[in-house]
Order: sequence, then C-alpha cells, then structure tokens
Amino acid sequence: MNDLKYLSALTIPFSAFIGLFLKEGWLFLTPIYAFVFIPLIESVVAVSVENYSDKTIKKRLKNRLFDWMLYANIPIVCGLLAWAFYTVSYTVLSNLELTGLILSVGMVLTTNGINVAHELGHRQGSKERFLSKGLLLPCLYMHFYIEHNHNHHLKAATKEDPATARFNQSLYSFWLTSTTRQYFSAWKVQMLLLKNNKHSFFSLYNDMLWFVIIQLTYLICILIAFGGLALAFAIGVGVVSFLFLETVNYIEHYGLLRLKTSSGRYERVQKIHSWNSNHVIGRIILYELTRHSDHHYKSAKKYQVLESHEESPILPFGYPTSMLLAMMPPLWFRVMNKRVPANMI
Repeated sequence: MNDLKYLSALTIPFSAFIGLFLKEGWLFLTPIYAFVFIPLIESVVAVSVENYSDKTIKKRLKNRLFDWMLYANIPIVCGLLAWAFYTVSYTVLSNLELTGLILSVGMVLTTNGINVAHELGHRQGSKERFLSKGLLLPCLYMHFYIEHNHNHHLKAATKEDPATARFNQSLYSFWLTSTTRQYFSAWKVQMLLLKNNKHSFFSLYNDMLWFVIIQLTYLICILIAFGGLALAFAIGVGVVSFLFLETVNYIEHYGLLRLKTSSGRYERVQKIHSWNSNHVIGRIILYELTRHSDHHYKSAKKYQVLESHEESPILPFGYPTSMLLAMMPPLWFRVMNKRVPANMI
C-alpha cells in the first residue's frame, strides 16, 4: 500500500479538473493547492532522509506498478487538455477565469507532463522515450529531450550549462538565458549527432526538425478544431509549463559549480552539485524529483529508488516554497547565497 503513495501526484491534475467543472474562482484551485496548501502541509510534516535497504530497492525496481503510475499521467494530461480546449472554445470565460485556467493547465503540464517526460526520457526503452517526447509536445518544449539527456547531465554545475543558474543571477534573467541557450544548444547537439552518423540535415534522424514540424502541426490542428482563442490558450499553457520547468531548474542548481582539475577538465558530477530536498509531500507529488543530487549522481536510477545523501546541499524549504522565494530575487539571494559553498562562487 505504501507504494501507492505516488498516486498523490494525480492530485495536481485532479485539482485542475475540479476547477474546470466548477469554473469561476475554482479555476485558481491548482496554483492555490500547489503554492499555499502544499507548503503549509510541508511546514508541519517532518522531513525524511530515510533510504531503502538493498533488498527493498531490488524489490521496487522489479515492481512494474511504479512504471504504470507514470503511464497513468498520459491519458489524464490528454483528457485535461481536450476538456480545456473545448471549454475555451465553447464557454464564455472572463479574463480572470481564463488566466486561472492557463495557470492551472500549465502547472499540470509541468508536474505531470514535463516531469514525467523527464523520468521516461532517461529510460532505455524506445516506447518510454516515445512517450516522453509526446508529453513534451503540448509544453512546446520537445527539444528538452535532446538538451537534457545529451547536454545538461554532461555539463550540469558548469558555466557551459544553460540550465545551471549563476550565483546572483535572478530567476527572471535565468528564464531568458536558459530558454534561449537550451534551444540553440539542442540544435548544436543535433547537428553534431547528424554529422557523427553521416546523416544530412533533412534526414529522418533529425529529431529537432521533426520537433518543429510536429509542434507546428499540433498548433495548426488546435486552430482548425477549436479556433483562434484555443490556439492562444495552447501557446499560453505551453509557455507557463516551460517557465515553471525553468523555475525548477533554477532552484535545483543555483550557484553550484564543479571545480576544474589540474588537467583543466571539470571534476566528475558529485552529490554536492545539485540542491536536494527531502520534504515528503514534494517528493511524492513530483516522483522524487526533489532528490535531485542522487539523480545527477546516477541519472539512470529510477525515481522509486533515489536516495538522500548527507553531503548533498539542502534547500531550506520544499520545492513549492522555494519556487515562490525564487520569484522574489532579493529574498532568494538573502536566504540562498550564504548556503552556496564559498569555493564555488
């Protein structure tokens, strides 16, 4: 029964479904749930640094239930999007209601779309990687699949990594630098892959070109099926989703840098090169993403067996509270700058 705790991740889309059904102020239920209710719960629930025994880890790795709990997000996300497009097209919503719906659906695309895509994208199976790319489609961030797997994990905690926020860099500056640099970096990786495998730009193996075509086709289909307002809504929720993703990137790597060895190369990624959070609620709802230090240390590990390490730098708050804090740069710098190791500044 304890294994089923990850079904709690579905409370995020469930709150969005409630908002869609009741409308009016209820359309803000998801951001209120995520950024008010969850932080309040995390403030009173004890942090857990407990790890599983070797026996339990082997058992959890063999249990397909953990995979199916990820797959369950796919029909839920698709169903929410379809209902949202229909509502935007055939229901008169106020600007305030529309804003709430964009925020809610965008947040679901981050937590249950991009986050699940991130987990599946690290798997070796072609079907799971295909599902990963599919979940990134409505987020308009399919290049994340290439950039994250081929570049971020290689260059994390270095100045060459677009997804690592510099010391004293504000979140809003990071949004701009990370989104633009990651996109162009993904193209650079793609061109190198094509060159190494002796494929042309217009090859079937040019995933970045396919991503552009697929995402444009997706938006055109929405325009034809639901109209111009739905198209604007689709773009809006996509932007919200990837900005929330970049906010997560910001708090996961802020100010942490790998040092260079005597050879001039960066040291290997260690458990000290990502911020960790052991707040139980955030761990469950985000499929253990918050144990980010272990994820970068061993990126092939599945979410259900990620561990806590004493040497990992710890965020003083859970992810939702940390994200809110990051949106207020002076407060973020005041809280976090003193926690960044001096030799990394």
